[in-house]
Amino acid sequence: MVFITGGTGFLGAYIIKELVEKNYAVRAIRRKNKLPFFISPDIFKNVEWVDGDILDPVALNDAMNNVDAVIHAAAKVSFTSDGKEEVFKTNIEGTINVLDAALTNNVKRFVHVSSVAALGRTEDGEHVDEKKPWDIVKLNTNYATSKYHAEMEVWRAIGEGLNAVIVNPSTIIGYGDWNTSSCAIFKSVYEEFPWYTNGINGFVDVEDVAKATVLLLQSDICNERFIINGDNWSFKDLFITMADAFGKKHATREATPFLAAIAWRVEKIKSLLTGKPTVLTKESAKIAQAKTYFENGKLLQYLPYFKFTPLKETIETACKAYAANAKGEL
Repeated sequence: MVFITGGTGFLGAYIIKELVEKNYAVRAIRRKNKLPFFISPDIFKNVEWVDGDILDPVALNDAMNNVDAVIHAAAKVSFTSDGKEEVFKTNIEGTINVLDAALTNNVKRFVHVSSVAALGRTEDGEHVDEKKPWDIVKLNTNYATSKYHAEMEVWRAIGEGLNAVIVNPSTIIGYGDWNTSSCAIFKSVYEEFPWYTNGINGFVDVEDVAKATVLLLQSDICNERFIINGDNWSFKDLFITMADAFGKKHATREATPFLAAIAWRVEKIKSLLTGKPTVLTKESAKIAQAKTYFENGKLLQYLPYFKFTPLKETIETACKAYAANAKGEL
């Protein structure tokens, strides 16, 4: 029996799909009845859903009764300054609650879904692997800081006897709800958002992350962390590839650091006037300017038969699905 948090989220839903297809018994916690539309309802029929919240220690403790393993995929992702309190509460306090419940229930195996954000980014094109020490720098977002502190709690629990492994996915892309998470990048390109940067970032297929997570769950590897990154691309190349797959215009305005500072302010005003969220904020603008290459060699060393999906293939498959469902969404 595998218990999963964040099962109604983008990555969590694909992890459930992977578990069900591998014939695991799955129990998942949720706060509302609505299930992700991008996963077949037939998958979710095989899930034992329990009502609760990772900020509710009592509900968590009950939900983990008689489970063998836990995948903690729940997290709050926000790149707005006014979302800091909720991000810290969910990602740090929520992780503490999940870890303590796992220890109380003598869970045999624990996989913590972190992020490359917990490793930090670089400005000058440096290569980052699992050994990179955390630095307090201006590139760190509130989300990154929260994920770093959440990881520290996992190491604390490992010290208390928890058999755990940590995964650090880069920016996850694929077909999901393009009004939320990293999926919003697809919607921005579909709507012909005009700005691009030459920043470099890691990207990975959502199904690859789900598969790697379950493979690590099945393994006897413990007390390790793994970057899960398909490839490192510039945001410009990412946007061009998405635009071509959608048959849309390319972004034509390069957002230099100065122009990016103007652009995110303009987008914030638009968001306030329309009530629609924007992917370009002060924090996401910082990320888009950074140049970081994330290494995936350690994962491939431990899982030598694992293969990443080419990003161009991921993008084309996702764009086809988004385009087919775009009517009525915009």
